[in-house]
Amino acid sequence: MLFNSVSFGIFIIIVFILYYLVPHKYRWIFMLAASYVFYMNLHIGYGILLLATTLLTYLLARRLEQVQTDSAKKRCLLGGILPLVLILLFYKTANPVIERLNLLIDAGRLTMQPLTVRILLPAGVSFYFFQSIGYLIDVYRGKIHAERHFGYYALFVSFFPQLLAGPIGRADSLLPQYKKKRPFDYQRVTYGLKLMTWGYFKKLVIADVFAGIINKIYNDVHAYVGLVFIIVTIMFAIEIYCDFSGYSDIAIGCARLFGIDLMTNFKSPYFSFSIKEFWSRWHISLSTWFRDYVYIPLGGNRVSRWRHCLNLLITFLVSGFWHGSSLTYIFWGGVHGVLQIIETFIYPKKRNGEEARHRKHWWQLPLTFVLLCFTWIFFRANSMQDALWVISRLFWYASNPGSYLQTAVICLGVSPIAAMGMALSVIVLAAYDLASLKHDVIADFSKQKFFIRWPVYVLFLVIIALFAPKGVATEFIYFQF
Repeated sequence: MLFNSVSFGIFIIIVFILYYLVPHKYRWIFMLAASYVFYMNLHIGYGILLLATTLLTYLLARRLEQVQTDSAKKRCLLGGILPLVLILLFYKTANPVIERLNLLIDAGRLTMQPLTVRILLPAGVSFYFFQSIGYLIDVYRGKIHAERHFGYYALFVSFFPQLLAGPIGRADSLLPQYKKKRPFDYQRVTYGLKLMTWGYFKKLVIADVFAGIINKIYNDVHAYVGLVFIIVTIMFAIEIYCDFSGYSDIAIGCARLFGIDLMTNFKSPYFSFSIKEFWSRWHISLSTWFRDYVYIPLGGNRVSRWRHCLNLLITFLVSGFWHGSSLTYIFWGGVHGVLQIIETFIYPKKRNGEEARHRKHWWQLPLTFVLLCFTWIFFRANSMQDALWVISRLFWYASNPGSYLQTAVICLGVSPIAAMGMALSVIVLAAYDLASLKHDVIADFSKQKFFIRWPVYVLFLVIIALFAPKGVATEFIYFQF
């Protein structure tokens, strides 16, 4: 069940009404059932994997608190983490292995029939696996106690607003919220609805509109050269941000309808002055997960400079592999690691190991965005060969500016009215993100007078309705991860 589908609209209305009619002591049962219905609507088999993950990590977390020796605790921890990691590795690598085998078969190096099977990654599995692994590690470290109530823990793993693509939650934040009595709160509910509306605007009006143009160019890169690659790469930077942050806004807003606060996942990331700052603003739940459970255990920055650099590189290579075993994703992660390593030399630590504060210069903002767009080429390209083709032909015919621009306009195939509409939507996005650096835009705007607020609300709803899918809803980009 996709957030941008009619079935989800019906589902959320029914769940919302019934939630506040159900007595508090039974709400966890109702919400748990609703979460499984939501997930199994995609595929009934998904529920089996979700339940198995929940049972495994619940029992092993309980066991972690019962055993006394460090070796026994490590075995329990490994018993929970290893199966989940192996399952992820299988799903991440199965299709590339099959494709390579078929290439060998086609070349005549293997005497067997081509393999036609394709392994589909269960939706959301990476996210709730990571959430479960984080929970086990926190129990192992003594940061939290293992949850005794299986129902509340099962809800923590399966809570439907965040199940498919995060934000990746932490047990110390979410479990107490599920247990606390949550009366209907008009202000929280309306805030959640407004945040969901903003998320739908980003997904339907910006991301999905840009996607058609981007896919046309990037799925046939050898037919194009020049400025069109620069334009669609910038468009992809905007698309993936609006697609994923739009999902996060819908998820966070949806959770607020039920009185649950999920962590903020994006904080105006393209207003960053460095790659490090970007990762403190982009996909925060995942970047902090890698920080806490990969980077810090490796030694973090409390080691020698060269070991610190290695820790950064390993962390980002793992992040790239998490997105997929394709060389493009791994290279994308590696480039981000290298860029952060370069920044450690430009902005060295103080002697006490703390990060020194440095003055921000205006030129760092566009430079960071250009570097990010460069890395997005690898993320979006279908292969390393395609990525290298794009990079090597970015400035072809740039010596003739008129032809350079005219060719790009023809290749994009966008009417002037459509181009103006896209430009206006990006201006609205940039204005919102800029204002949100210092203000809660939704909360502040909600204080405006009725005749100012409601025309804007209605306008956004009308625009979203016009761009809403009329047939099959488009998936969110991060569902594939």
